[in-house]
Amino acid sequence: MENIIHLKSVVDSILFSFIGICILVISFVIIEKITPENIYKQVVDRNNTAIAIIFAAFIIAIAIIISSAIHG
Repeated sequence: MENIIHLKSVVDSILFSFIGICILVISFVIIEKITPENIYKQVVDRNNTAIAIIFAAFIIAIAIIISSAIHG
């Protein structure tokens, strides 16, 4: 009888999700170091909506690239 949930597929999904999240965090830290201002201070303290939108777009773009690379 064939299993509905394959254990290998579940483990692969969890592993690739973890790798993708790690790459996303590392890329965000690199961009944070490259930019002249602290992004967190700009968004939270100064309520800079423009920077928040730009970095939200950056996170979405990196996530799309990582998911495409993992998916194949």
